[in-house]
Amino acid sequence: MKQFIALCAALILSACAGKPSFDDPSLGGPKLDLEAYFDGPVVAYGQFQDVFGKVRRKFEVDITSTWDGKTLTLTEDFTYDDQTTEQRVWVLTKTGDDSWTGTAGGVLGQAVGVEQGDRFNWKYRIDLPVPDGTLRVRFDDWMWRLDEKRVLNRAYMYKAGVLIGEVIIFFEKV
Repeated sequence: MKQFIALCAALILSACAGKPSFDDPSLGGPKLDLEAYFDGPVVAYGQFQDVFGKVRRKFEVDITSTWDGKTLTLTEDFTYDDQTTEQRVWVLTKTGDDSWTGTAGGVLGQAVGVEQGDRFNWKYRIDLPVPDGTLRVRFDDWMWRLDEKRVLNRAYMYKAGVLIGEVIIFFEKV
């Protein structure tokens, strides 16, 4: 019973926690043009934390990309802390000055994204590979360009409408 009460309290607190919004003030970094930022090699370091803040998995990602004037293809090669690997290839299509759609293996339907100043918000559902199978989740994914070389990413992960954790990633141009 104590575990159930603790879980309910955590869910209530997580529901009250603020999430990013385009109404928030800019961090003051340069404009985040995805196609310009991901031009050339990028390395990223990240971790998944559950709703209680416990780090469940760490990873490193080597990213290569191509831009043809309309489509940005990102090849992400993940190496996890247990030395397992995964590759995800995103194909993003620029649909307006600051809007994008995209697909990748496991993504259900299309991801939809919007750039605004130094920020990018990306929402999608995905069947995410996990060590013991696949987990169907929804991401509310936010990026902030900090400077010419660095981008901070915080992605909120939901299962059945309930926040189950966050992915925090730090991107750096090589």
